[in-house]
Amino acid sequence: MLATESKLPVQGGPAKRAYVRAMFTAIAPTYDRLNRIISLRLDQRWRRAAVGRINWEHRPEGRFLDLCAGTLDFAAILAGQPGFRGQVIGADFVPAMLRLGRHKARRMAPVAADALELPFADQSFDGVMVGWGLRNLVDLDGGLREVARVLKPGSHFTVIETGTPTGQPWRGLFLWYFGRVLPWIGRIISHHATAYQWLPDSTRALPSPEALAERIRSAWFREVTIRRLMFGATTLLVGVRS
Repeated sequence: MLATESKLPVQGGPAKRAYVRAMFTAIAPTYDRLNRIISLRLDQRWRRAAVGRINWEHRPEGRFLDLCAGTLDFAAILAGQPGFRGQVIGADFVPAMLRLGRHKARRMAPVAADALELPFADQSFDGVMVGWGLRNLVDLDGGLREVARVLKPGSHFTVIETGTPTGQPWRGLFLWYFGRVLPWIGRIISHHATAYQWLPDSTRALPSPEALAERIRSAWFREVTIRRLMFGATTLLVGVRS
């Protein structure tokens, strides 16, 4: 177990949707700072690894989607790549997060939108990326189907999510940090009582990397791969739209 039992609504439904929106609105001002602190600044390295797998070099003038975009870190990394001449749409249902990231790069367009009801035409994107966002969806499979709907066939879908190391001593160290230290740091800096308990709790509710890969395959993706980073503390999944 990653943390003590809590009553946070990690399993889905209207309560989860309302909690996630209110939580991210509240912590938006400290979100980037805390990401750097709790990940030891590795979050940006992991995002760059995911951007490197989205195959943008073959469509440098294409249109890409940063889904569950938050403060647009993913979008900014892609938009800032040398040779990139396209556009990155950053979609999130928390406008306060999007506003804080608008300054990070050119070629970005923030859009307030729910990942389960995207306001985009079928097959309108050349790639989609999600960073630590699938855990927040009320309907995981519905969100994956929306990604498949807006992606052009042959385009890449990259996902970063938190995992759990399997080998010792990394597993024990990770569980101690993730379940005890991280929520404490989050409370101190964000002044939010439960926001950083959400991360370990929602990780516990998330499917394993193998199960998540299978659900991505079931949403009309092929060639789904799993890459474990930092001994499995983070997982990078990549799929190709069939």
